[in-house]
Amino acid sequence: MSDPVVYDKAKYHYGGDFPRGLADEQAFVHTGLYLGWVIERVLYSDLFRTEAAGLIKRFKAREVTGPQVYADWDGCLIDDMLSADGNAFSAAYFDFERGLYLRDYQELLSDGLPSVYHVADSWENYDRLRPLLDRRFELWKQSPRDRPWWQFWRP
Repeated sequence: MSDPVVYDKAKYHYGGDFPRGLADEQAFVHTGLYLGWVIERVLYSDLFRTEAAGLIKRFKAREVTGPQVYADWDGCLIDDMLSADGNAFSAAYFDFERGLYLRDYQELLSDGLPSVYHVADSWENYDRLRPLLDRRFELWKQSPRDRPWWQFWRP
């Protein structure tokens, strides 16, 4: 059995360059907003559907935010939480070393803020990010698999 793919853990961000004096909850925002989009687009696994059914329902009713769901899942985004398409897209786009998610997130939501960790956990920020994630996902689905999908990106 292979090791799980860990896309992100909030605890990775608590140390290092995490801003002093900022609430630890801010480490949940960047991945939590993405997880919210995963939930809205039903790119989650059957396991997640079963074990997070109440949270999914509450997210869709806008009673909890994506970062709050992410926090409830111990601040972990792992492959067994995602569907096959959710994993394939996340591997291409969300990957912090090779993907474009963090760049998109920074340009859209944290420009002018002291750091990416200062982005507020808000429905307004989610609503700003969602259309960009939708466009990236559509582009990824339409691109040939033998070349990097972002080569076809036209803002």
